Amino acid sequence: MITSESENQPTENPRLIGRKTVQLKTSLSAASIYALMKTGDFPQSLHVSIRRVAWIESEVDQWISDRIASHKATIAMMEV
Repeated sequence: MITSESENQPTENPRLIGRKTVQLKTSLSAASIYALMKTGDFPQSLHVSIRRVAWIESEVDQWISDRIASHKATIAMMEV
């Protein structure tokens, strides 16, 4: 099977971030992060070792962007 070069290379440099960084980026508590994960409303963490989980930073950033876009759309609808 022949694949293009762009399919083999990620479009970004993936980075894993820990819970404290996720909390700082999102302003959510640890309990809120895990509750949102349970309902499927927040990116899932991945196990990086027996006692450590991390999140893919781009997925957390996308979640933040989606929340902002949703907020702006709600505001725009209220102004109409």
